[in-house]
Amino acid sequence: MKSPGHWFAALACSLLWLGVLRCPAQSNVTVQVSASAAGETIPTDFLGLSFEMQRVLANPDGGHYFSPTNKPLIALFHTLGIQSLRVGGNTADRPTLPTPSKADVAALFAFARAAKVKVIFTLRLNQGKMDEAVAMATYIMQRHAKWVNAFAIGNEPNVFSKEFVPYFAEWQRYAVAISSNAPGAMFCGPGVSPGHELWSAYFATNLVGDKRIKFVTQHDYPGGDARKATNAPAERAKILAPTMEEHYATFVAHFLPTVQASGLACRYEEANSFYDGGALDVSDSFASALWGLDFQWWLVSHGVSGINFHTGDKVAARDENKPCRYAAFWTATNGYDVHPLGYALKLFALGGRGRVLPIALDNPGPINLTAYASVEGRKIYVTLINREIGSNAPAAQIKLVTSKPHQHAEILYLTAPDNNAAAKTGILLGGAGIADNAEWKGAWTYLPKSDAVGNFTITLPATSAALIRYNSP
Repeated sequence: MKSPGHWFAALACSLLWLGVLRCPAQSNVTVQVSASAAGETIPTDFLGLSFEMQRVLANPDGGHYFSPTNKPLIALFHTLGIQSLRVGGNTADRPTLPTPSKADVAALFAFARAAKVKVIFTLRLNQGKMDEAVAMATYIMQRHAKWVNAFAIGNEPNVFSKEFVPYFAEWQRYAVAISSNAPGAMFCGPGVSPGHELWSAYFATNLVGDKRIKFVTQHDYPGGDARKATNAPAERAKILAPTMEEHYATFVAHFLPTVQASGLACRYEEANSFYDGGALDVSDSFASALWGLDFQWWLVSHGVSGINFHTGDKVAARDENKPCRYAAFWTATNGYDVHPLGYALKLFALGGRGRVLPIALDNPGPINLTAYASVEGRKIYVTLINREIGSNAPAAQIKLVTSKPHQHAEILYLTAPDNNAAAKTGILLGGAGIADNAEWKGAWTYLPKSDAVGNFTITLPATSAALIRYNSP
């Protein structure tokens, strides 16, 4: 018996002759999941956000953005599945701004406790005062150690220290002083900008066996400079092209093997699509959701331990603050307006669990599609991303082959209106959006078997993604 998906596709193509529907071309793909060959463990704190340190400072009215009283933000962190909060960015090392006070930091960590996230806290290095950094780190460890992940000493130090050796000597000086006053403090670094990845390799090599190092940090904005992203359709196509995977591989080759050989973890403590505030009509479009979902999966599949997407209403771009086009959400009247990228975080939180499973992809078309899988207990999750865009972009007719019989399967779709990569609103996950009050009422849909063996057939429209979950015996 044919599945409902087969029936609908046939009906849609029949209606084409009546001029009712356009039936796009389809490309056949086979996805095979090897449930018995689990690989990398997905850290429970893989998913994080990064904010400017300026956001930790008190508002003009004396209140704080990061505060236990900011219930809508706490609710949104829970809805999106955020487990890590990094505060830093250019404003952490901007000498014209004050560093946070103890009252600011107390509010931050009270928020962290309520949101159940651990904090990567950046101490000022550029024109900073070591005694003040030591005093702040000591205070944080005495009062809030449970919610500290690691201390970063400086943000993108390659901007103000042109060579690694003098930077690292100063980093060591700070770290020694902090460790002497705050035993148990953990550190990360160097947090350099793209183009200086070798510093991450040098950092790891110099700190082999140092038990104070939580992870090595790196920043990345694969799309490049937002100021040069003036052709939005072309830039949307660029971030969804298979060539992005070549960029990722070339980029990590400069540091990740060295970091891993040193026995250290690596985290992207700051990353997003385009630097300098993000690209208008690209970083804030549905294309960024598909890109962000794929980027997270590529990183975790290659052994990166986490990512903190830089976000906020505004971000520091060099010496100015700009509207944040790559934001996961913006402040709204009754909470927070979740942008397309926020849906990528939510979908990864739902499907990025347990351990990564290998995927065998037979894609003779080929169609611009990626597939990832994970297993947690008896539950297997498969993420499918159709990165084809444009009015004539093909849907994918996917046969999902399971290596073991299953008992029950469900599916969630991530879609934009008219499968439009440029869409900024109307995004749906499981048929529902995420409301400004952080409510999400998306629903899983039963996915029937397509044959007696227990395989599935899924029609995945162009410019969309899907998450399938099923039980293995």
